[in-house]
Amino acid sequence: MSEGLNPVRVRFAPSPTGYLHLGGARTALYDYLLAQKSGGQFVLRIEDTDRKRFIEGAEQDLMNSLRWLGLQWDEGPDIGGPYGPYRQSERKQIYQEYGEKLVEQGNAYYCFCTPERLVKVRAEKQSKKEPPHYDRTCRNIPLEEARKRIAAGEPHVLRFKTPMEGTTTVKDLLRGEITFENKTLDDYIIIKTDGWALYHLAAAVDDHLMKITHVIRGSEWLPTAPLHSMIHRAFGWEEPVWVHLSVFLKPSGKGKMSKREAAELSKDGYSIFVKDLDGLGYLPEAMVNWTALMGWSYDDHTEFFTMQDLIEKFSLEKLNPSPAAINFTKFDYFNKLHIKALSDAELAQRLKPFFEKAGIEAPIATLELVAPILKERITTLDDAVEMARFFFVDDITYMTERFPIEGCSKTETLVIGTKVEQALNSIEVWDTDHLDTSMRALMEQEGKEPRQFFGFLREVISGQRISPPLFESMQILGKAVVLQRLRNALSFIEEKVA
Repeated sequence: MSEGLNPVRVRFAPSPTGYLHLGGARTALYDYLLAQKSGGQFVLRIEDTDRKRFIEGAEQDLMNSLRWLGLQWDEGPDIGGPYGPYRQSERKQIYQEYGEKLVEQGNAYYCFCTPERLVKVRAEKQSKKEPPHYDRTCRNIPLEEARKRIAAGEPHVLRFKTPMEGTTTVKDLLRGEITFENKTLDDYIIIKTDGWALYHLAAAVDDHLMKITHVIRGSEWLPTAPLHSMIHRAFGWEEPVWVHLSVFLKPSGKGKMSKREAAELSKDGYSIFVKDLDGLGYLPEAMVNWTALMGWSYDDHTEFFTMQDLIEKFSLEKLNPSPAAINFTKFDYFNKLHIKALSDAELAQRLKPFFEKAGIEAPIATLELVAPILKERITTLDDAVEMARFFFVDDITYMTERFPIEGCSKTETLVIGTKVEQALNSIEVWDTDHLDTSMRALMEQEGKEPRQFFGFLREVISGQRISPPLFESMQILGKAVVLQRLRNALSFIEEKVA
């Protein structure tokens, strides 16, 4: 099956029971790319029928995270569209009507078993090492009797009447035909006691009514794929193209990614949640590039992709169903590449919020000067704060253990420092070439190694052992600031260093 040039309608349908994570982001990305490439529509649908697990603010986080990634939807709960409403909590009556149609057709039935009885049935099944499925006690209750019990106020759920014999075959784009023995399937609940539809019924109804052509989702939905197919078939609806994506493995490559593993990642400065990655200084362009390649590839050598590149090159045929390990080292690599690809002006704009968060006022004009010398040296935007804070603060904190110059006495260090001040004072054109020529000449005159001499200068102007290139930094700081820091450093050595 090829998406060809026919416009598709795809939906990303998250539940507001948590924040957007890598798995959800990848699904949304593939949806978006397919819609963009085909000239179709990308629909955002909020599946919020699970009221017990609903988290306040999760829906807004989902939207914010998608927008940060550059994945703007064509229809959704905030912007509307021709097939709304786009929150399942606002479609309760629709699902109940379709549930009743299934009952009338003989494809569903009312179940009056109490939770206590269901727990007992489950335990008995497990003790016999049988699948813990419902024992179908209510399956053959006459509809007239069931309706009387409902009218009398008896609590009930609605179950799908799964065939007990034969097989159900689901065609998956990546995995081909998958055949399930019907006797191994359950009579799944499709509407709960409180009247809310479960995902199985709600998703099928919405996908049909919203004219969804392709359902891209995680492979964790494969076990219930036959139910979703059966619901479509029961109504006589054309099924969407089913695409079950590869599983994400934890970074070690052993086992599926879990919440506990996610908690461990945070200790290393990583996260599986999109909102955290933004705060950690990752670029959305890098995340899109990295995520796209976890389950898809264009060829065996192209790695760097912009969003436009992906739209042009993406195809469902090149998706890979094999499990994909989450490799954060690769993410760092892509982030560095995309930082380098930014213009100096754009990088400055992206860096500014990180300096502000650290309480540092960093004028855009100065950030634009600093940006080109940071590009090759930072992995995340957040790295720039520690590396470049000395450009934006008045006072540098010196440490006694960093002085005197390696291999020199305190007195010799002060003498060399005074000669540096004289040499810098005499430079008329304050640029990297003149600074380099002057300081190298003095270094050779004093018989010092570059690591000794330039290490000293680096400490003087930045208070850091690692900084951007020395002479570029001195040029940006300006002559007056560099000379003042040198005088401050010499005073510090005089007073504090033994």
